[in-house]
Amino acid sequence: MNIIGPDELLFGVDDVAACTLYLSDYGLTPVDVGPAGGRFEAEDGTAVVIRAKNDPSLPAGLGTASMLRKTTYGVADAATLEAIAKELGRDREVQRLADGSLQTVDDMGFVLGFQRTVRRPVRTPAETLNAPGATPGRPINAVAVDEGASARPLTLSHVVYFVPDEAKAAAFYTQRLGFRETDRLLGAGGFLRPAGTQDHHTLFMIQTPPFMKGVEHFTFHMAGPTAVMQAGYRFIRKGYESFWGPGRHKMGSNWFWYFNSPLGCHVEYDADMDQHDDSWQARAVPLTAESSQLFLFTHREKWAPGGPPPPGAKVPH
Repeated sequence: MNIIGPDELLFGVDDVAACTLYLSDYGLTPVDVGPAGGRFEAEDGTAVVIRAKNDPSLPAGLGTASMLRKTTYGVADAATLEAIAKELGRDREVQRLADGSLQTVDDMGFVLGFQRTVRRPVRTPAETLNAPGATPGRPINAVAVDEGASARPLTLSHVVYFVPDEAKAAAFYTQRLGFRETDRLLGAGGFLRPAGTQDHHTLFMIQTPPFMKGVEHFTFHMAGPTAVMQAGYRFIRKGYESFWGPGRHKMGSNWFWYFNSPLGCHVEYDADMDQHDDSWQARAVPLTAESSQLFLFTHREKWAPGGPPPPGAKVPH
């Protein structure tokens, strides 16, 4: 099935105003946003949509504290929509909505949508690199650092769920929807990639107690690690709290920076994820701090040589 990846995440939130400000400050573009909520888009049209949690148009919640109400996947063509409807219709209700999309639930109770993808071409170029012995990535006299760069989210990358039965949850996506497991953190869960993308994963599920069922985080791809750092630094300067990062993961190799949010989950910036095809052999390693990241930094305020040492720095005697 030619499923590309998540097109849209729908949340029913406690504080529409706070979430509106947060998603705008994160770098998404508000579209038809008002007191009742609205849509916040990345450059390619993938989006987060928020509504007040008591909005009657929302699908039912998960029965936990999670505010996620629906994950909508983009597919390549009408034939894929028909294949999904036929496959999932064998054992559950599949609704055909007025906009032509499908709506159903997975084996953990997460509401799923499927639609012809809204993704449009990304215009922002990837970050360039100059390295000894390699062809320069930038023309001569071109400067890499641009303090005014937009550092804007380009496309919805992936979503991570907390689930009470990871094996059953993963089997639904691999056996029914054609996802492949690219890697696995033993004691947590597997990274899953649908057939329509070569991204290392668009879905990761972590085994947790039932009361935690919901979304742990979501993220948008950036143009490169500098964009992750620049966007994250600006986010902190606006008063938002860093949760984890910046750093670089081992599984997927993506750069990351996670932040707390009023959406009841963490929100990440990421960049430079590995690409895999069907010949890739999945790895499996125990979940540890060492396997989770190659390296990890902690944010500090800017510092200039010659001034007082930055907080926490060891001064030689």
